[in-house]
Amino acid sequence: MDRIKIAVQMYSIRDDCAKDFRKALEAVANIGYEGVEFAGFYGWKAEDLKELLDDLGLEVAGAHIGIDTLMGEELKKTIEYHKALGNKNLIVPGLPENMRNSKEAWLKTAKLFNEISKKVSSEGLRVGYHNHTVEFQKFNGETAFDLFFRNTNPEVIMQLDIGHVMRAGLSANEVLEIIKRYPGRLKTIHLKEYSTMDQNALIGEGEIKWKELLKLCETIGKTEWYVIEQEAYKYSPIECIRIDLKNLKRLLEEV
Repeated sequence: MDRIKIAVQMYSIRDDCAKDFRKALEAVANIGYEGVEFAGFYGWKAEDLKELLDDLGLEVAGAHIGIDTLMGEELKKTIEYHKALGNKNLIVPGLPENMRNSKEAWLKTAKLFNEISKKVSSEGLRVGYHNHTVEFQKFNGETAFDLFFRNTNPEVIMQLDIGHVMRAGLSANEVLEIIKRYPGRLKTIHLKEYSTMDQNALIGEGEIKWKELLKLCETIGKTEWYVIEQEAYKYSPIECIRIDLKNLKRLLEEV
């Protein structure tokens, strides 16, 4: 298996992106990231953004986009933009309440993702879902997360956000069990620390079982991208993602 590449979710430095998107991407490249996952494009055309990424030596690990951009007439526009950008991973980071407020709603949403997956796969793209904490609400004893992924096709990416899983009340061991339960689904994973002692903890400073987690990504998960995301800061956002990358590389050497 190829080595898993490391990207950063650009939401981690969203204020920097809003001020100067080009400069923010240059900073990410200078830190040493191999790729980026987008959370907005700040008015850039796909072709121009692709040219900038190529100049900086950055690949596209994915993009967080709204479910509305994958439905109806918007789907064609979305496919065209992301093909031009060089992105194949279309990740939905949340859903409106009516698509997640009951067991029936989650089953209907799973069916919708299966349909979208079939449509985008013919264009060389993949659709996926990114969890927060609401997905661990239970319906008749089963989490919404399991309702969704148990009823979606294997091609639908499970982008596990490990920090959110633990914020939902699950243990570090339960994070590992999720990966084991869905072999091959973890094409991209959000690496985010969790600590009951330090809400601003950086990677390697908290309670995540990093060595076990990274080993599962390399084997069972069939992971292609580690995506670092930092949403709380003890230093500047740029400095935090620099330290996160340094710490992750150290942990990878120990696996």
